[in-house]
Amino acid sequence: MAKSRAKLIIKGIVQGVSFRYYTQREARKYGVAGWVRNLPDGSVAALFEGEEEDVEAMIQWCRHGPPGARVTELIAQPEEYLGEFQSFSVTF
Repeated sequence: MAKSRAKLIIKGIVQGVSFRYYTQREARKYGVAGWVRNLPDGSVAALFEGEEEDVEAMIQWCRHGPPGARVTELIAQPEEYLGEFQSFSVTF
């Protein structure tokens, strides 16, 4: 299976709605590694690594996010797979 990596910026009402923790739960469900964090401008950044179909599933999930979130823009940038993460974490 093909490996994939993507870096995302998610904008809208995405802070104060547990977006990071729901993202971590979804990533673990799909077996995706990487991280998610809040940014100072009110958006959320995430980096996903894993099987191509699982990374794509995470990108699709981030288009709507958890209950209470309202995603207005999602920027997904593919990157070269590096395999540098063993798990998924919420970072600060």
